[in-house]
Amino acid sequence: MAGQRCIALIAHDEKKDDMADFARHHQKALSGFKIVATGTTGERVQEACPGLDVIRLKSGPLGGDQQIGAMIATGEVDMLIFFTDPLTAMPHDVDVKALTRLATVYDIPMALNRATAENLIDFNLAE
Repeated sequence: MAGQRCIALIAHDEKKDDMADFARHHQKALSGFKIVATGTTGERVQEACPGLDVIRLKSGPLGGDQQIGAMIATGEVDMLIFFTDPLTAMPHDVDVKALTRLATVYDIPMALNRATAENLIDFNLAE
């Protein structure tokens, strides 16, 4: 679908259930987006919402965060929803920081928790 906006979905391990629930709750809204996701997050979203077409990239620690970062830099991603877990150390923390920095530099809407994601989805539906 030409001109379709793209949303990237990522969730740290302790937040994957929350992301699957978010996707289930907002399946209709998400169906209007091209969806890209890191590997396991994408798998969990597809299990929760079999009707959504999710393009699964590599898992975050194996380069998926960097793949999405590259897509942000090339203008292919219009919104980032990244449910982060600030209480667990991440071995690929530098990749996570680079990804959020790119979303900021390229001025795309970014949610790092469910409350903000809920507002972004509601806002985008109103457009």
